[in-house]
Amino acid sequence: MAELRTEEEQVQAIKDWWKKNGSSLMIGIGAALAIVFGWQAWQSNQAQQRAEAANQFATLLNAFSDESDENASQTITYVAQTLRDDYSKSAYAIYGNLVLARQQIMLDSDVEGAIDSLQWALKQASDYPALSLVVRNRLARAQFAAEHYDDALATLDGAGKADAFAGIFSELRGDILLVKGDADGAREAYLAAREQNQQGRNSILELKLSDLGVGEGA
Repeated sequence: MAELRTEEEQVQAIKDWWKKNGSSLMIGIGAALAIVFGWQAWQSNQAQQRAEAANQFATLLNAFSDESDENASQTITYVAQTLRDDYSKSAYAIYGNLVLARQQIMLDSDVEGAIDSLQWALKQASDYPALSLVVRNRLARAQFAAEHYDDALATLDGAGKADAFAGIFSELRGDILLVKGDADGAREAYLAAREQNQQGRNSILELKLSDLGVGEGA
């Protein structure tokens, strides 16, 4: 810019610059404000969604624990479905369907329905590694109870690094293989479970090994 010699020239230069750049500057400011307020609105919405999901889950738990409520089963089913439909990304939806699956097995004798609930919960639990192991364990057991043995084994295979559940999964694998008639595979799985058990010797597991001719010193 050429040297400005008078105050009038400086004022005029500012006016000229504003004519050229003022609109783009205002757009930039507006965009920045939109991002800030949009982010705040999103955070507020997320907080509201979590609060609503928590309230729904509390309703579900109350129904599950109230043995005198004759409509508990319908309430649990309805609320669990609501959590699936409206709050599918929330951990409350996963926990809700775990409760629903327990009801379906224990009260309704609907193992297939429980498998569906647990399969949905497992899919949604991908962002919650520890919770996904809990869901996977219950799903494999439901599949085992329904005599879907290969499906149960596949569910266990999908666990990858099972951490604290490694021994639990190996013992369950042994139970499934034994029912399938694979005694050698069951023995191997039980021995793996013994090695992986972080709580020391499991008396039930030792009985299973004993039935397969494996002593405690093996």
